[in-house]
Amino acid sequence: MNEFTGYKELGLVNSRDLFAKAVSGGYAIPAYNFNNLEQLQAIVMACVETASPVILQVSKGARSYANQTLLRHLAAGAVEYAAELGCEIPIVLHLDHGDSFELCKDCIETGFSSVMIDGSHLSYDDNVALTRRVVEYAHQYDVTVEGELGVLAGIEDDVHAAEHTYTEPDQVEDFVGKTGVDSLAIAIGTSHGAFKFKPGEEHLIRLDILREIEKRIPGFPIVLHGASSVPQELIQMINAHGGKLKDAVGIAEDQLREAARSAVCKINIDSDGRLAMTAAIRKVLDEKPEEFDPRKYLGPARESLKELYKHKIVNVLGSNGKA
Repeated sequence: MNEFTGYKELGLVNSRDLFAKAVSGGYAIPAYNFNNLEQLQAIVMACVETASPVILQVSKGARSYANQTLLRHLAAGAVEYAAELGCEIPIVLHLDHGDSFELCKDCIETGFSSVMIDGSHLSYDDNVALTRRVVEYAHQYDVTVEGELGVLAGIEDDVHAAEHTYTEPDQVEDFVGKTGVDSLAIAIGTSHGAFKFKPGEEHLIRLDILREIEKRIPGFPIVLHGASSVPQELIQMINAHGGKLKDAVGIAEDQLREAARSAVCKINIDSDGRLAMTAAIRKVLDEKPEEFDPRKYLGPARESLKELYKHKIVNVLGSNGKA
């Protein structure tokens, strides 16, 4: 067993107060995934420059890739880095798509201030039981828990689903009551990964389902996964510099902004960030094939990611100035 490290020792916060303020204020907290130093720097810089709170997300795959000990120290460093940049923003360290009690427990014991237990692939009763078990353990340490009802199609890290299942509004009140979760991820038409929908096909998220869920659990924090918009200029840049990405479109930003004005208080964005970094790296290596210094291509990638995330904060999430 790991030596227990409470998140408060690292200067982190849980999501409870942030979500309450976001719900009442009509905005959403950015939930950005990171795997390495450059991504973390870009996230912190973007949030400091816009004075936005932030949720640093780590998937099971990212935790394996980057090492749990290094990630813990990176998160603690992010708190100090933000202060050095001139704004002590609230920072949450969150496990994205935890798939077992054991993984959630291990993250809680190594400094995470929030965890997601994703039992959406299980039967309803098994999802309730697993989620409740995680909640009971996490709340002993004031760690907040996100559950999920419904299934998002798409592929991202360890999350794979071929078909989409919308969240049933009739189930949400029962699920929240039986599990004690602090927030609920719902499925209303968003999708994991970069290849969400074919160009030319109008795709609208089901805001009607969202409104019905709000009626059943008024004021309760709602989460949207798979909310990247897949900017076409990034797809074009990648392909112009040697990439071979298929045509795809994501979730329209105006729809996400409308959702963020409601009880949706956390919006996950990962694929757009991957596209921004990859586009910048490909451009440098294509235009300067003699370049071999990682700083010379990861630096522009970091800057591109920072600008993308600043745009999301101001124009999509509305969390600027809320730190």
